[in-house]
Amino acid sequence: MILVTGGTGSIGSQIVRELVNYSPAKIIVFSKDDSKQYLMKQALRDYSNIYYLIGDIRDYRRVEYICTDVDFIFHTAALKQVPACEDNPDEAIKTNLLGCINLIEAALKNHVKKVINISTDKAVNPTNTMGATKLLSEKLFHQANMKLNNHGTTFSSVRFGNVLGSRGSVIPLLFDQLMNSQPLTITDLGMTRFFMSIQEAVQLTIKACAYSDGGETYILKMKALKLSDLVVGLKQYAKDHQITEPEIAIIGARKGEKLYEELASEHELQNVYENDEMFAISHILPKNGAFKKTSLTDYRSDKVKTISHMEMMQIFKDLKA
Repeated sequence: MILVTGGTGSIGSQIVRELVNYSPAKIIVFSKDDSKQYLMKQALRDYSNIYYLIGDIRDYRRVEYICTDVDFIFHTAALKQVPACEDNPDEAIKTNLLGCINLIEAALKNHVKKVINISTDKAVNPTNTMGATKLLSEKLFHQANMKLNNHGTTFSSVRFGNVLGSRGSVIPLLFDQLMNSQPLTITDLGMTRFFMSIQEAVQLTIKACAYSDGGETYILKMKALKLSDLVVGLKQYAKDHQITEPEIAIIGARKGEKLYEELASEHELQNVYENDEMFAISHILPKNGAFKKTSLTDYRSDKVKTISHMEMMQIFKDLKA
């Protein structure tokens, strides 16, 4: 049996849609949004092995209950928007940290086999509340492997970059502004970010679960994108499709935002392993996934290979579809 917390969110719902292909006995979708649960239930009504439970990750008794007889947990429930967490740091702590503690304790009590925590590159050298809570959540999940009451549960994390198609992601936001003849609201033309598709994010998460021995942090090998290149691409798309060239509105970086993101902190660079698809940060060589020791030198979004013009046009094509 599999539990997906935050199972109606952008990432959680796609994990559920992928997991049904493996025909598990039961998938529990856990979230606090009854409207999203209703819509998801209608969309996936042909799957009788998906169960929908309302509740809040902050409520330990509810979390303990939903972990009953669960084998695997994908923890996607979180407050993820940087400005919202900056304005409401106490709420970010309650969800992103106290919620993690609740899940860890409930998983241990119910002898869950594996728990995968969804984190973000903003957890590396964080400058905002969301990133700081995610850094601490990684540490909570790492330390959970060593708890005295842990009798075989493994905990690992995955670090995402910006996920294309997820709510709040900059590319869909700017593309929607272009298609509606609105000014493109740009924070800083020099800003760079790592990007991954929802499909890549889901595959990374599921493979991390398969590979996990406990304590690792898995990171997809991602390309980056500079906002100035994105603006050029959007203007070219507008020209190619007879759309009025958009105006550019520079609004400045939001509170807590960095010009670039990082995949790993300096102290982690000595413990990096890789296979063809991803990196793993671990104090020992991961047993699964054919990983080998490597040096991670280009770990900043302003240093790595960027998305090509052709790849950008394909992203816009997918968004239009």
